[in-house]
Amino acid sequence: MLTMTQSPIFTPFPLASVSHCCTFTYTSAVSTELTSSYFLLFSTALSDLHGDGENKLVAGDLGTGVCNMKLKVYHGTGLLSESTLLDLPTGMVSFLMDLHEPRTPAIAVASGPFIYVYKNLRPYFKFTLPSLEVNPLEQDVWSQAKEDMIDPMTLKEMLEGLRDKAEIPLSVRSLRFLMLEPQEMEDFVLLHKEQPIRRQTVITCIGTLKKNMADEDAVSCLVIGTENGDVYILDPEAFTILYKMSLPSTPNLMDVTGQFDVEFRITVACRNGNIYILRRDSPKPKYCIELSSHPVGLVRMGKNVVVGCSHETLHGYTQKGKKLWTAYLPAPVTTMALMDLPTRGFQAVLVGLANCEVHMYRDKNLVSTIKTPDVVTSICFGRYGREDGTLIMTTKGGGLIVKILKRTAVFEDRDSAPGPPIAQSIRLNVPKKTKLYVDQTLRERENAVAMHRAFQMDLSRLRLAAARAYVKALESSLTPMSASLTEPLKMNAVVQGLGPSFKLTLNIQNTAACRPVMNLAISFLYDENLYSMRTAFFKIPLLVPGLNYPIDTFVECLSDKGISDIIKVRLSPIQNIHGPYIFRITSMCTMKNMQIENPDE
Repeated sequence: MLTMTQSPIFTPFPLASVSHCCTFTYTSAVSTELTSSYFLLFSTALSDLHGDGENKLVAGDLGTGVCNMKLKVYHGTGLLSESTLLDLPTGMVSFLMDLHEPRTPAIAVASGPFIYVYKNLRPYFKFTLPSLEVNPLEQDVWSQAKEDMIDPMTLKEMLEGLRDKAEIPLSVRSLRFLMLEPQEMEDFVLLHKEQPIRRQTVITCIGTLKKNMADEDAVSCLVIGTENGDVYILDPEAFTILYKMSLPSTPNLMDVTGQFDVEFRITVACRNGNIYILRRDSPKPKYCIELSSHPVGLVRMGKNVVVGCSHETLHGYTQKGKKLWTAYLPAPVTTMALMDLPTRGFQAVLVGLANCEVHMYRDKNLVSTIKTPDVVTSICFGRYGREDGTLIMTTKGGGLIVKILKRTAVFEDRDSAPGPPIAQSIRLNVPKKTKLYVDQTLRERENAVAMHRAFQMDLSRLRLAAARAYVKALESSLTPMSASLTEPLKMNAVVQGLGPSFKLTLNIQNTAACRPVMNLAISFLYDENLYSMRTAFFKIPLLVPGLNYPIDTFVECLSDKGISDIIKVRLSPIQNIHGPYIFRITSMCTMKNMQIENPDE
């Protein structure tokens, strides 16, 4: 029974009021509550079941999870029909299986190891997955139990040993037997020992692939992924296996594009957290995309793949696995779907979030945000009835929300999320390569080895020259700082005056963190025939860290011939006149050079 939860119907729902990235609007057509209805991520589809030009909504109802599983068809706001399902549906698709008139599509429902095909809303065909290989050792063990050669406890021990070491997994019968209590084992063996052992896999995801034409009404093949990591492509008429491919893990999300007779790509997200891309020419994956977290949504948009991950992120990749962009979401992803408007050439990704919102992304740009009364579990966008731009959402509490895109909607490609602008991702108009550039490129290719060797030789010479200069500075104490770690000092000299009298100022600083320096002296060595100094020896007071201590002395030039020479300044401890603190000072005017030398030289 349908009960209305929102009124009035066709109330304008402006998306621009939620997000300032767009100016288009949706019209809220209906919001209903479906009593005791629960839908999975891929259990809804839009299809023209009767060939009258009006698409219906087909949904797989999980019921209570144990019973009351049904296939429901909705037209408008009412329930058109329903059919009972034998098991829980894991996926559902609509496809055209033949060219017979009238062109009415069929519905394929994947459930356990079976695919139930409905045509004209009636059961048409049932496909069963092929059985898997049974472990021969497991067969021998059950054969011994059948002939009463071993008791149930011995059977349990032998099966446990096979489960831990065998390459082929055990069958469902053996796994159920290992879960039983000891008092229940004998009855279980008596009941099943006469039956043959079978190992059956189940379907985890399902999709469709055009057979030989890309038209919308072309015949399509079924593509199914199984629990044991196999992907099958089925013939749409005979339901035989046309092609088989293998994956290293169990697939849970699938997107298919192309034609089977020409070229196709199957993008599969697996439980090991990787995405594999299968192609026609290889039964193994062609490319692999390693994700940082498990994928929960997969949509192909053009030539790119958009993946929603469990760590509240949305990633864009090329079909060869190159990462293009990343968008961060405010809540975990619950479902994803493609929004395709071929009449306008517009494509976007609809992302349902756990915070009761549906975000619309075009590449990494957030285009719009739709708020919903409950968490959305599945999304369908397409033609519903006679409206092309219809958005259908089912909620966690069993609700159905239908929104129609206004024909006057305008899409603006602007980015509301923080980050670089869209213009940054636009490729620059790089000019064409000139003949000079091409000639230089060819020359570099032909002489690559010689150019590399010359570069390495020059680099080695530069390093050697720098090392020699550094060693010379350390040995001659020409640097303005002392090399001693126990007494780190810094000194510079300033010469003032034009002659013949000069004022020489020495600025001394203790660069230690907290330890003072004491018992230091400064002495001068010079040519007494050229210069005379009032004071040629100073005792330095205690040097507090961080302070600058200026020391002044006066120099008199005795020569009237304009001859200059160097003055050597030596800073050393008082007890050791041959101390290591020696600095070089550059003179001015007639005192052209004042150099610090090692007193040992």
